[in-house]
Amino acid sequence: MKNKFNIYCRYFLASGITAAAVSCSNTKFLKDGQLLYTGAEVKIENDSLSKKEKKSLQSALESNLTPKPNSSFLGLRPKLYAYNVTKEPKKEKGLRYWLKYKFGEEPVLLQDVDREFNRDIIVNYSENKGYFNARATYDTVSKNKKAQVIYTLKPGARYLISNVKFSEDSTLINREIFALKDKTLLKPGNPFDLDVIKKERQRIDDGLKDKGFYYFNPDNIVVQADSTVTKNHKVEMIVKLKDNTPKLATEQFSIDKVVVFPNYNLRDAQNGKYSIPMNADSLESYKYNDIYVVDPEKKFKPKIFDRALYFDKGDIYNRKDHNLSLNRLISLGVFKFVKNEFVVSDSLNHRFDAYYILTPRELQSLRLEALGRTNSANYAGSELNLNWTQRNFFRGAEQFKASVYGAFDVQIGGPADAENIFRAGANAQLSIPRIVAPFNFNSSSAFVPRTNIQIGYEFQNRTTLYTLNTFNASFGYQWKENVRKEHELKLIDVSYIDPANVTPKYEAKYAQNPYLERVVEPQLIFGPTYSYTYSTTMLPKKNTFYYKGMLDLAGNIAGLISGGNAKENKQKNIFGVPFSQYAKIENDVRFYHKFGEKTSFASRLIAGAAVPYGNSKYIPFSRQFFVGGSNSIRAFRARTLGPGSYDPRTQQQNGGFVFDQAGDIKLELNAEYRANLYKFLNVAVFADAGNIWLINDEINDDGTIARPGGKFSKDFLSEVAVGAGVGLRLDFSILILRLDLAMPLRVPYYEKDERWAFDRINFGDSNWRKDNLILNIAIGYPF
Repeated sequence: MKNKFNIYCRYFLASGITAAAVSCSNTKFLKDGQLLYTGAEVKIENDSLSKKEKKSLQSALESNLTPKPNSSFLGLRPKLYAYNVTKEPKKEKGLRYWLKYKFGEEPVLLQDVDREFNRDIIVNYSENKGYFNARATYDTVSKNKKAQVIYTLKPGARYLISNVKFSEDSTLINREIFALKDKTLLKPGNPFDLDVIKKERQRIDDGLKDKGFYYFNPDNIVVQADSTVTKNHKVEMIVKLKDNTPKLATEQFSIDKVVVFPNYNLRDAQNGKYSIPMNADSLESYKYNDIYVVDPEKKFKPKIFDRALYFDKGDIYNRKDHNLSLNRLISLGVFKFVKNEFVVSDSLNHRFDAYYILTPRELQSLRLEALGRTNSANYAGSELNLNWTQRNFFRGAEQFKASVYGAFDVQIGGPADAENIFRAGANAQLSIPRIVAPFNFNSSSAFVPRTNIQIGYEFQNRTTLYTLNTFNASFGYQWKENVRKEHELKLIDVSYIDPANVTPKYEAKYAQNPYLERVVEPQLIFGPTYSYTYSTTMLPKKNTFYYKGMLDLAGNIAGLISGGNAKENKQKNIFGVPFSQYAKIENDVRFYHKFGEKTSFASRLIAGAAVPYGNSKYIPFSRQFFVGGSNSIRAFRARTLGPGSYDPRTQQQNGGFVFDQAGDIKLELNAEYRANLYKFLNVAVFADAGNIWLINDEINDDGTIARPGGKFSKDFLSEVAVGAGVGLRLDFSILILRLDLAMPLRVPYYEKDERWAFDRINFGDSNWRKDNLILNIAIGYPF
């Protein structure tokens, strides 16, 4: 123990000496009279402010000071050191140039700091926050060629709002401003704050825009603070229209004509073919429900504009319908650029024309994709996709996509008799930008609802094992309430799996592990599915949230009508194939927290269950849950974990097929700490936990349990697998390459009192590293 203590002491002493040496070595590059600027500190002298208020004000003030000192890490300034020790490069490229000018930082000196300017910044910011009597001084502290500036602020008392007045008169615009006063951000008792005043002016502008005052702007509102009418450091706030507000800004406008140019391009603009304003009647246009459409080639049906645009002739202009119309045009997916202009057509009656200028995307595209991939099951492979897209299939902005693909996966570094996989298939999808139904569906969302029709086929061959022919088709709807909420309802989702060429080798495998026979059984799955997504991850917030819930109901109506009962050997068939009947639910919850610009925390919880009943004893293999792999529990290879405490190694010992462990219940929890080291280079520390379980034991023909320990029980927590590791993420903007190295900490198929693996960790043992260190290579984040 004493020896360890001495080693630690030497280590920390050496670290301290190294830090001091690097720190001092930066100052030796300074010229005589130069001082390295190490930053500024703001001290606040005020007994009436709470500790929290002082800290908040201090943080805000220090963030406004310039310049910022050289960046540091653990008390060191490695970027400054790199700049200092690197010789001047001869060319503006190469390693030396990168070290000095890209990675390195030029020294920030005391002479670069305008202390008078910073003092004024401190006073002005304080006054804007209601400290009208603020005073500030500064002092410079220097030692060993380093200098720090200390600013001392005496803010005085903070002024509070006593009451808020909105001016009243008989003009239309002042009546509308007065009508907005109930939701004012200026509240009696709150402190004076210039930022709140700016938000209040913007709030009034937004309110007036929704009432037709298109040419109004926030600068037309003045908010006066009067401290002479009150005492005890309080001010009266007076909100009114600026005296010199332009007349046009005070007028309420309505829509005259609505003109759409759906095939506008830069060449036409340069040639002056379509110039704004224009006489729509004189153009090659036609009128559809009061909308003028300038489309001589008739590329688009006018109905799509009638559904997307929310302005009609005679409507009072409002900002909500303005933005709604633009967003719906964009969400059609057929236009590359969307903009609009309002041009006064009748100044006497306050009317303007609305012009929508739309530049289409390429209506057809053909794309060939070649992909390479690998996974934690030791499979590596490639995929080739040929995709054709038509974005205006029936001239109504319908998107038709067709693709054919081929792929193969080869197992490397695994068992000698590993089976390779070959896949090939084709699919087609038609997406119609409206709800196709016998009833009316009206949406005021900024996103166009869609009807999706899809059909596909896939051929999968596992070399010497079996072949699966999979046919699928679906019809359903997709719509978004807003940017956060999305729904997808498939009225019918059909899958038919037809196995073929099952080899004697695979028959021998499922003779020893009968549940594997279900993989090559004909399967007919049909029924509705519904998913709901709620996300705030696109918002600029410190804490964001993501949720996706999915419900899958297969064969329920057919089972009710037919009376199928698999448990009583009364299973019903359709076209000679037993149809599946089950209910499945899955929930995916994620939470993200930003500590700062470069560090964050991400977590995910997945909980799901699938219950067979009626015409089915078991959940179809293709609809069961799986865990393990690069996007799941990374310390275990894909599909090799579970169910429960079942040991898949016994299956391998018996000649079974180890890489397809599936279950009916899934619990999984993941957590990651993410940090940016340098530009594209990111690191992560993560932990994963979870498993899958069976609802009913799978019984072999001889009455034994096929996978003992797999059934969900009250002891399920003791069967939760745990893994942890570190990751490297290379963010190249167009893609994120992820490398995660994980190891198991808790293995559920070990004996109950031996499942935690801490005692078995041995990094020096090559066999242990081979079996327990799992490298996951993937594209993108796991969640």
